[in-house]
Amino acid sequence: MEFFRIKHDIPFMSYGKLTTAISLITFIIAVFFLAYKGLNFGVEFTGGTVIELRYQQPADLNQVRSAVDQLKYGESQIQALGTTRDVMVRLPNIKAKTSAQLSNEVMTVVKQQRPDVELRKVEFIGPSVGEELVTHGLTALFLVCLGIIAYLAIRFEWRFAVSAVIANMHDVVIILGCFAFFQWEFTLTVLAGVLAVLGYSVNESVVVFDRIRENFRKPNMRGKTVPSIIDNAITATMSRTIITHGSTEAMVLSMLLLGGPALHGFAMALTIGIVFGIYSSVLVASPLLLMFGVTRENMIKPVTVKEEAVV
Repeated sequence: MEFFRIKHDIPFMSYGKLTTAISLITFIIAVFFLAYKGLNFGVEFTGGTVIELRYQQPADLNQVRSAVDQLKYGESQIQALGTTRDVMVRLPNIKAKTSAQLSNEVMTVVKQQRPDVELRKVEFIGPSVGEELVTHGLTALFLVCLGIIAYLAIRFEWRFAVSAVIANMHDVVIILGCFAFFQWEFTLTVLAGVLAVLGYSVNESVVVFDRIRENFRKPNMRGKTVPSIIDNAITATMSRTIITHGSTEAMVLSMLLLGGPALHGFAMALTIGIVFGIYSSVLVASPLLLMFGVTRENMIKPVTVKEEAVV
């Protein structure tokens, strides 16, 4: 399906050095903010208190959030827990107060608004649990990258695998850099969004790489240069890119604008990741292929002629 038919190839590779330089500068800026400011880790990573409440009637999360904010405990998370009557309150680690004291104070302020609330459970998350989650998250990220390298190296060629991983890690670092710069809270849902962006970016890279490989094997492309072949492949997939990413971005933006605080971090990570995922797949991964010296011979295996036995 092509809603946006482009008649002439767009010379993307003629701007390859410029786009790669822009990507490198953006990457360095993101790393700087990660090192200078660091991530604003949520309760799951830093430790804190988790309080589960149950209402007799559907709860208003905004009302609960405004009540808890009166206590001025810093950044707290309020979200539904399975049903509209169950609410989970996550508070940061406060050294001067115990979990029992925090739960009592929370119950006091929420009962002032809605007397029909009861305390179901109180749990304390220690910093050691947070460190374990950070370790597991980094391990998951590392294993995903290894899987991407192995998959692309088997399906295509090592130059494609390295190019895709560099481009995808560029997306991840940009997302983390934005969260560090604006000090948005980094939670487990945001980590899930980052991992989803990795898979999403790989899918876009695979589509472009598939078309590049097909172009190398087409007879009518034999007289063309490698940059021309890559430009043709990217241009041919532009319609698919606009339709797919446009519809996905519309859904993610609806989550960002209408999903409330519970989905804000996840939707923000996806929003940034999808935009930079398109950019990196087209204007980072493809120029890297040229830098690594991809040729037609890398894509087409030479045909070996078997010598017939002389009788």
